[in-house]
Amino acid sequence: MLARTGSQVPTLDNVSLDITVVLGTTSMPVHQVLRLGRGAIIELDASEEDEVTILANNLPVAKGNVVVNGNRIAVEIKEWLPRRV
Repeated sequence: MLARTGSQVPTLDNVSLDITVVLGTTSMPVHQVLRLGRGAIIELDASEEDEVTILANNLPVAKGNVVVNGNRIAVEIKEWLPRRV
Protein backbone atom coordinates (compact mmCIF):
# COMPACT_ATOMS: atom_id res chain seq x y z
CA MET A 1 0.00 0.00 0.00
CA LEU A 2 1.24 3.51 -0.74
CA ALA A 3 1.16 5.91 2.19
CA ARG A 4 1.59 9.69 2.08
CA THR A 5 4.01 11.44 4.40
CA GLY A 6 3.73 15.03 5.61
CA SER A 7 5.58 16.24 2.50
CA GLN A 8 3.07 14.40 0.24
CA VAL A 9 5.75 12.03 -1.13
CA PRO A 10 4.33 8.51 -1.52
CA THR A 11 6.20 5.76 0.37
CA LEU A 12 5.92 1.99 0.45
CA ASP A 13 4.53 0.74 3.73
CA ASN A 14 3.72 -2.80 4.91
CA VAL A 15 5.23 -4.47 1.84
CA SER A 16 6.52 -8.02 2.34
CA LEU A 17 9.56 -9.13 0.38
CA ASP A 18 11.39 -12.47 0.57
CA ILE A 19 15.15 -12.03 0.16
CA THR A 20 17.27 -15.07 -0.72
CA VAL A 21 21.05 -15.20 -1.13
CA VAL A 22 22.30 -18.07 -3.30
CA LEU A 23 25.79 -19.11 -2.24
CA GLY A 24 25.98 -22.11 -4.57
CA THR A 25 24.07 -25.12 -5.80
CA THR A 26 24.37 -28.87 -5.81
CA SER A 27 22.51 -31.87 -7.12
CA MET A 28 21.78 -35.11 -5.27
CA PRO A 29 19.31 -37.98 -5.55
CA VAL A 30 16.17 -37.86 -3.40
CA HIS A 31 17.17 -40.98 -1.45
CA GLN A 32 20.35 -39.17 -0.37
CA VAL A 33 18.39 -36.07 0.69
CA LEU A 34 16.06 -38.24 2.79
CA ARG A 35 19.06 -39.65 4.68
CA LEU A 36 20.40 -36.21 5.63
CA GLY A 37 20.35 -35.55 9.34
CA ARG A 38 20.89 -32.59 11.59
CA GLY A 39 24.35 -31.13 11.06
CA ALA A 40 24.79 -32.75 7.64
CA ILE A 41 27.21 -30.96 5.35
CA ILE A 42 26.19 -30.42 1.74
CA GLU A 43 29.00 -29.52 -0.64
CA LEU A 44 28.23 -26.68 -3.03
CA ASP A 45 29.71 -25.84 -6.42
CA ALA A 46 31.15 -22.57 -5.06
CA SER A 47 33.68 -21.25 -2.58
CA GLU A 48 33.44 -18.44 -0.02
CA GLU A 49 35.18 -16.04 -2.44
CA ASP A 50 32.64 -16.59 -5.24
CA GLU A 51 30.00 -14.04 -6.11
CA VAL A 52 26.50 -14.63 -4.70
CA THR A 53 23.15 -14.00 -6.36
CA ILE A 54 20.52 -12.02 -4.45
CA LEU A 55 16.87 -12.85 -5.18
CA ALA A 56 13.80 -10.80 -4.25
CA ASN A 57 10.65 -12.92 -4.34
CA ASN A 58 12.62 -15.53 -6.34
CA LEU A 59 13.70 -13.03 -9.01
CA PRO A 60 17.42 -12.18 -9.40
CA VAL A 61 17.96 -8.52 -8.51
CA ALA A 62 21.66 -8.18 -7.63
CA LYS A 63 25.11 -9.78 -7.36
CA GLY A 64 27.32 -9.44 -4.32
CA ASN A 65 29.93 -10.87 -2.01
CA VAL A 66 29.76 -12.48 1.42
CA VAL A 67 31.38 -10.35 4.15
CA VAL A 68 32.33 -11.85 7.53
CA ASN A 69 32.94 -9.47 10.42
CA GLY A 70 33.58 -11.33 13.68
CA ASN A 71 30.58 -13.59 14.24
CA ARG A 72 28.35 -11.65 11.84
CA ILE A 73 27.78 -12.55 8.20
CA ALA A 74 26.52 -10.01 5.67
CA VAL A 75 26.16 -9.63 1.91
CA GLU A 76 27.65 -6.62 0.15
CA ILE A 77 25.82 -5.66 -3.06
CA LYS A 78 28.29 -5.14 -5.91
CA GLU A 79 25.94 -4.92 -8.92
CA TRP A 80 22.23 -4.35 -9.45
CA LEU A 81 20.86 -6.50 -12.26
CA PRO A 82 18.69 -5.07 -15.04
CA ARG A 83 14.99 -5.36 -14.34
CA ARG A 84 13.23 -8.01 -16.40
CA VAL A 85 9.79 -7.21 -17.77
